[in-house]
Amino acid sequence: MNTSSNCLPQGLHPAIPALGTLLLLGCILLNGVSFWVFCFHIKQWDSGMILQFSLVLADIAIIPVAPLQISYLSLGNQWPFGQFLCQLEVFLHSTHMYGSIYFLTVICIHRYFVVVRYKSKSLWKKRTFLRKLCLFVWIILFVQGLPFFFILKTSLIDGSERCLNIHQSELSFVYLVYNMVVVVSSFLLPFAVSLTCGALLGAAIAKAAKRSSRGKKMKNRSLQMIMVSLVIFAICFGPLHICRTIGVIVKYYNMSCQLLHQVEVAYYISWVFTMANTCLDPLIYVFANDKFKKSFADSFRKRWGTK
Repeated sequence: MNTSSNCLPQGLHPAIPALGTLLLLGCILLNGVSFWVFCFHIKQWDSGMILQFSLVLADIAIIPVAPLQISYLSLGNQWPFGQFLCQLEVFLHSTHMYGSIYFLTVICIHRYFVVVRYKSKSLWKKRTFLRKLCLFVWIILFVQGLPFFFILKTSLIDGSERCLNIHQSELSFVYLVYNMVVVVSSFLLPFAVSLTCGALLGAAIAKAAKRSSRGKKMKNRSLQMIMVSLVIFAICFGPLHICRTIGVIVKYYNMSCQLLHQVEVAYYISWVFTMANTCLDPLIYVFANDKFKKSFADSFRKRWGTK
């Protein structure tokens, strides 16, 4: 029986790196514009902008190494860039993905307190607290990414160097355990928190919408933002965590090579979905912040001379 222990990597369809390239260009354009608006066209940030800017930084973190991953996929999973750049790619990929997850979750919590608990005092409305919270999240991301940096190294498979490849057999038990811990603590838990905040916020705003036009505006804008956040969770991050979990289980328990190949293709397709979040996150700033929309429109008119 051809098991995963003697299973060799296969080539990937060229559409996968091609889609990754298009999404990278979209990421650079959309997050570059967002960074420009936040830094140069908004003079006074409210509490929500602090969180949204951290989300921009999390998306930008993937830009330096995404071309390496795209080249890797284009070359048929052959890594020509050496071990250090492989470790850096893994570290920044972790920082980007879990930074997006954590800051989307924090944005949902913040939105709940600002919209639903707007009459009560809360630390979630204070910029000083949110700055410290963002710093704390970045420290968590750094500490969380270090094991990825030191453990996930390159391997020589079938005469070629591989990076972050599902066929790597070294430390398969460590991968299995660490993946399970990360899936529960860094994906399922934040998703559950965001879903709960969205449900509570939706229920509260639905009541407010019956009483005033202000409530209707709050409902539409806030629910759109929450829906985008949950869609990003489900579509952009869900498939990768599912495929990665199945992959480490198939590899650890030495299941069939055919199954591993199917998971391999699904895993790299899910990486494309993960890249898509960098193009969807800017919708958060549009739905959540009128000041961002106004600043963007004003800067666009000044740049192109329109009235």
